[in-house]
Amino acid sequence: MSELKNIPSENIFIGNGSDEVIDLIYRVFANPGKDSVLICPPTYGMYEVSANINDVNIVKVPLLDDFQLDMDTILEKTNSDPTIKIIFVCSPNNPTGSRLNNVKFLIENFNGIVALDEAYIDFRSDRTYLPKIQKYPNLIVMQTFSKAWALASARVGVAYAQTEIISLLDKVKPPYNVSELNQKAALEALGLKHETSDRISKIMNEKEFLVDELEKLSIVKKVYPSDANFLLVEVSDANSIYNQLVDKKIITRNRHSQINNCLRITIGTYNENRQLLWELKNITV
Repeated sequence: MSELKNIPSENIFIGNGSDEVIDLIYRVFANPGKDSVLICPPTYGMYEVSANINDVNIVKVPLLDDFQLDMDTILEKTNSDPTIKIIFVCSPNNPTGSRLNNVKFLIENFNGIVALDEAYIDFRSDRTYLPKIQKYPNLIVMQTFSKAWALASARVGVAYAQTEIISLLDKVKPPYNVSELNQKAALEALGLKHETSDRISKIMNEKEFLVDELEKLSIVKKVYPSDANFLLVEVSDANSIYNQLVDKKIITRNRHSQINNCLRITIGTYNENRQLLWELKNITV
């Protein structure tokens, strides 16, 4: 990892998936029953789940209509509430796919920990904040083997930060938190960098194709810009379309409860994407 990311090994923490990293950040930097975390929904659900497990109060500042950070409200909250010790942000964001523009400003204007989740950054690696960890002592960058590296079941998550933070994470992690089998799987994947790069290129090419074809469908109202390996798609009736796709054994993520009439569609293989389009063309709403 040090060689691949050009980051010293002392600035790297390996966790049992990013979810363990999230949990450990709460354990290290938030006092149960006293401190708070700020999150910006719609976003990755485990920030809230883990906060509840660790008895950390949750302050929510929803994203703006363009799925960017509401910096005025965030600063208002952090300046008025000293219990906010952590901010979790996800960029590219899940489930919107949007890259957050004001992360640098956020890091520089918040005295607590900014945990930046870059789970999908391998699909836009030029946008990573990894080079910034030596500049900002309050920044933790999280990445994962679950997406571009195709090792979701292996549970290997990575945190990058200054050595003081890495040392604290090492002190509170369980012993043997990443199994030898999972370590071997990650090492084998790292030895296949060119294959991974080729796979990412194919996914991004398929994404462009899928965007073009989805925008031609009458049931599709909008395809949002995405820096990830999925698309957020506004449709005429998300619940109905989701259920009809399930009947055809096609699984998307119904995000209607968070974002009106939106489905999150992961980019599949060549054949899967064309099957999806075929079924969407024949859906009745």
